[in-house]
Amino acid sequence: MDVNGTVAEGFEPVRDAFTRNFEQLGDRGAAVAVYRGGHRVVDLWAGTKDVDGTAPWERGTAQIVRSATKGVAAAVLLLLAQRGELDLDAPVGEYWPEFKAAGKERTLVRQLLAHRAGVPVLDRPLTPAEAADPEVGAAAVAAQAPVWEPGTDHGYHAQTFSWLTGELVRRVTGRGVGAWIADEIARPVGADLWLGLPEEERARVGRVGPVAAPEAAAGLRTRPKRAVSEAYADPGSLTRRAFGAISPLPDENDPAYRAAALPASNGIATADGLARFYAALIGEVDGGHRLFAPGTVELARAEQSAGPDRVLVVPTRFGLGYMLHGSASPMLSPASFGHPGRGGSLAFADPVSGIAFGYVTNGFRKSVTADPRAQALVRAVRTALS
Repeated sequence: MDVNGTVAEGFEPVRDAFTRNFEQLGDRGAAVAVYRGGHRVVDLWAGTKDVDGTAPWERGTAQIVRSATKGVAAAVLLLLAQRGELDLDAPVGEYWPEFKAAGKERTLVRQLLAHRAGVPVLDRPLTPAEAADPEVGAAAVAAQAPVWEPGTDHGYHAQTFSWLTGELVRRVTGRGVGAWIADEIARPVGADLWLGLPEEERARVGRVGPVAAPEAAAGLRTRPKRAVSEAYADPGSLTRRAFGAISPLPDENDPAYRAAALPASNGIATADGLARFYAALIGEVDGGHRLFAPGTVELARAEQSAGPDRVLVVPTRFGLGYMLHGSASPMLSPASFGHPGRGGSLAFADPVSGIAFGYVTNGFRKSVTADPRAQALVRAVRTALS
């Protein structure tokens, strides 16, 4: 496998792990980027641009990153709070009156971010076309009765996070969340990431699809706990209903889907774009733009939810919109905060070490929060720092 790009002195273990991901873990096309102290120290890519193609992955190749999008969406709300435009302890209904329906009157903004709002499901799932319409999605989640009393428990809002965060941003700013990200995050930071892919960027984005773990990696696969397997198999479980809030599942290679703005699931980015974004959350990037003030970094990673997840079943930890380091989603250290994308991608920041990490792939595995390829790279970064 020809691996392209560069690593700074001392970060050679990341190149080695990245190479093994292709040789042993079945990666088809992927990229990884790491920043330390606001400067790029790893920038690697290899394989094919399309999961089912032969054209090479290039330095600017981008991919859909699924739920890794949630970390970018969370930053919008935290930046609005940092600017004094949004009160995290106010009821959501103060900004979005229709949300007060069906027992959600006292749901707080911080509970929405921490997956404590109690609306991870929709009684009537949306079609892909309906889901892409922000007004339809917002109306559906506003009318939805919570499945637990908001604030009393947590469960991953796999799909509904899109309309919860997107509509709140629109109510506060008058702008769509994708446009806000482009103007206030991606452009100032110089990060190649989009929520709502512009037509002029289509050509750089690869096709994604499922990939099976290779036989050589069989020993690395972990069998899910029985409770988890049963939850995913049961059509009536919160797990199946949460992930099935859009039904049938969208075609992630459809240009119309990629042009939509779904903050829970359809962001598109390069590995460098994700890593650069997280680097800007915790410090200046290349001596320039910084997004989060130090106090906002602490807000983002302060634990809001922990324990058995009503949707994912396994124990999870959440800050304000971000997954935190733990057994469900291991990152670099207990200080890390970020978000995985189901089946592969991962991005996070670690404010103690100054590390920001981004990994994207075109081949999605069955893993939800801890893909073996991403985890191998995280371990390599840890080795490089030791």
